[in-house]
Amino acid sequence: MIKTELSDLYRDYISCLNKQDWPELGQFVDAEVAHNGRRLGLSGYRQMLEKDFLEIPDLYFDIQLLISDPPYIASRLGFDCTPRAKFLDLDVNGKRVSFTENVFYEFRRDKIAKVWSVIDKPAIEAQL
Repeated sequence: MIKTELSDLYRDYISCLNKQDWPELGQFVDAEVAHNGRRLGLSGYRQMLEKDFLEIPDLYFDIQLLISDPPYIASRLGFDCTPRAKFLDLDVNGKRVSFTENVFYEFRRDKIAKVWSVIDKPAIEAQL
């Protein structure tokens, strides 16, 4: 896969998340996907995302930086949202917070097979 194709595929994946189009998630995510070293599988990955949207109703994934080096994508995602209660063990309780997440993806057969994610928790702590 060339860089532009992988970037386009990733942008479509992010669009799927923002639309919460869960039936289409399997188009982008491998059935055996792992997140931060933990094998979740597609159903576990979907449950994780659904939980995120339940806890953060205004969640929106904003791509701020995207690097494509097939079969890898590196992305910096920006968030400006209002978690309902606890988020990352912090008592956010409906306060609007802004933060970023640095995420690396490994694609296999045109689907996300591995995800490594780090959220900027100190940025959230500074706003509380």
